[in-house]
Amino acid sequence: MIAGPHLLLGPASIDRWTAEGRDLPGGGALNVAYHWARAGLPSCLLTRVGSDDGEVVLEFLRRNDIGHLAGSITAPGQSAAIDVAIGADRQPHMDNFVDGVWHDFRLTAEEEAVVATAASLHCVLADPVDAEVHRLGADGALAHLAVSGDFLDFRHFSVERFAATMQYLALGFVGWPGDPDDAVVHGVRGVAADLGRTVVVTLGSRGVLLVTGPTARLVPVRAVAVQGTTVGCGDAFIAAFLVRHLRGGTLDESLDDARVAGAAATGWLRPLPDDAYAPLTR
Repeated sequence: MIAGPHLLLGPASIDRWTAEGRDLPGGGALNVAYHWARAGLPSCLLTRVGSDDGEVVLEFLRRNDIGHLAGSITAPGQSAAIDVAIGADRQPHMDNFVDGVWHDFRLTAEEEAVVATAASLHCVLADPVDAEVHRLGADGALAHLAVSGDFLDFRHFSVERFAATMQYLALGFVGWPGDPDDAVVHGVRGVAADLGRTVVVTLGSRGVLLVTGPTARLVPVRAVAVQGTTVGCGDAFIAAFLVRHLRGGTLDESLDDARVAGAAATGWLRPLPDDAYAPLTR
């Protein structure tokens, strides 16, 4: 399938819902790709699944019309996988991660050719993806792109490592579960100011810290009762932000769409609505 102008790079995994005995396609990049496809944004997912068990992911991509490179997406071995359970607090609890084919991930020549002609690239910054961003950035292969990155909950990053990656990005997303006055958040703000970058720091019910270079402002969010879980909120938030942003929306317009999408995701039992999966998973 011919790639669209907007690329997504990140792990796809098999989520093992242990309480139900179900294996479902998962991973932040796959979730964002689903939302982009629903929004009609022309895009291509760059990821890797294992030849042993990757069909569950491939079938999901085909059914939801998610662009991908059939010649590069499969590698010998097992897919990345993780156990998922939802606690009484309606928060996801994940354990027993297996990296599978991601342990030695590197873009293929076909994928690098797509990057060379793309308009934008969004990266879900698991360790192998972060390494590829640095490799491509050092080679000048990202200079023509609008590059953004999801730093997840920041657990794998220090402020110094964040700065090293942000030199190749225009826009970063950080999920921060702690105090917005923490030294790490101040460090993130300092990096954005030094590099002249935009960083969106989500703070849960505390709001969203929007950092644009040396300027930062806290944007409130409307608290909603969680009817499902919070497991897909961050991916829905980022996907909606980028759809509006890549279509020329302002930061405030993009943030408005993101807040609505993130709140809506609290109504789902899984990272995506039931009709994303087949058969229905209730």
